[in-house]
Amino acid sequence: MTSSTQYNFRLKDSLLGAQFLFVAFGALVLMPILTGLDTSVALFTAGIGTLIFQFVCRKKIVPIFLASSFAFIAPISFGISKWGLSATMGAVFFAGLAYSAFSFVVKYKGYEFIQKILPPIVVGPVIMTIGLVLSPAAVSMATPSGEALKIYQILNPNFSTNDAMIIAGVSLLVTLMCIVFAKGMLKLIPILCGIAAGYIMSMFYGIIDFSVVKNAPWFSVPNFVFPTFHLDAILYMIPVIIAPIIEHIGNVIAISNVTKEDFTKNPGLEKTLLGDGIATSVAALLAGPPCTTYAEVTGAVRLTRAFNPAIMTWSAIVAIMLAFVGKLGALISSVPSCVLGGIMILLFGIIASVGMESLIKNKVDMDNPRNMIIIALVLVPALGGMVLDLGFASFSQIGLGAIIGVVLNLVLPHKKVQD
Repeated sequence: MTSSTQYNFRLKDSLLGAQFLFVAFGALVLMPILTGLDTSVALFTAGIGTLIFQFVCRKKIVPIFLASSFAFIAPISFGISKWGLSATMGAVFFAGLAYSAFSFVVKYKGYEFIQKILPPIVVGPVIMTIGLVLSPAAVSMATPSGEALKIYQILNPNFSTNDAMIIAGVSLLVTLMCIVFAKGMLKLIPILCGIAAGYIMSMFYGIIDFSVVKNAPWFSVPNFVFPTFHLDAILYMIPVIIAPIIEHIGNVIAISNVTKEDFTKNPGLEKTLLGDGIATSVAALLAGPPCTTYAEVTGAVRLTRAFNPAIMTWSAIVAIMLAFVGKLGALISSVPSCVLGGIMILLFGIIASVGMESLIKNKVDMDNPRNMIIIALVLVPALGGMVLDLGFASFSQIGLGAIIGVVLNLVLPHKKVQD
């Protein structure tokens, strides 16, 4: 291992690259599982996205890995249910372009301009809605009933909602224990540990169909789907980029602190944002999840002090290779949804708490009626499912809440209202 961030591509780093992919694996595949995307495509586009990111930042490559963005879980799930997979991926493609456009704003206007348009009073509640919009789905997966329960009862006629809750609870408990008590590398893979524990419990309950894995070929081409473009879907998806942009900047600052090199200046946020945006658009062209920088991998870099960015190249190569292993994709698809339900309850809650943290850390004055108004009119329309139909296009949920927040922040006076 090297103490420098100089790019040095060596065969001996391939196993370390595979280890970093292992750290990212749980979150990488969980996002497509929850949204109905192909996990093999997600592996492929994570690898391709990381390589694209490295190419864009080639003058000073950042030791960071890109993979499935959790910020898009609710929007993609909603989009697929309303417009279908192809149109939703077309919307994600344009979201990636808008993401890339932000990089040019940062380049020519500076990061201060972004802070003016997207201050904590807007970003905080928007991130909260991203976590909370799908909270009913998390609960329903952990406590299946009706037709959802009958899927399990095909394999085990005696399986009940309470049994599903037990499995979800085990998944959640193991994940929590890893987050709070685990040490070293184990602390970096809590989601993977939770899924493994829930999967083992599901085996004891007899609700896993191993024939799917047995019949799957070893080599299989991922299920690539090309996008179509629907204006309503595009306008709905673009505002979602607020959350991953903030997440991206935070992760770039984090890896800068770990390596003691300021990547916000070299290669610069304009380069890292551009690389992330292009990676997201390319992923959408193949029906892969939007890309984002992974804090888990940054944690692994800190633990191992393996700062050589070429290690992430190996992580990307291994991800691309695994995308063509058919049995791996089948094994991932065999994970019961109740296993994921327990973890989703935690993850969606964490996303919402990150939004709250943004308000608290930036000391947003909750006694100010202006701030109360903005938060209220972001949260309620988004969580209540409000739709604004303009005829040529419509806005709803997270997208509508984000737009309301941005507009109100620009038009409402900053001076406190006097009693």
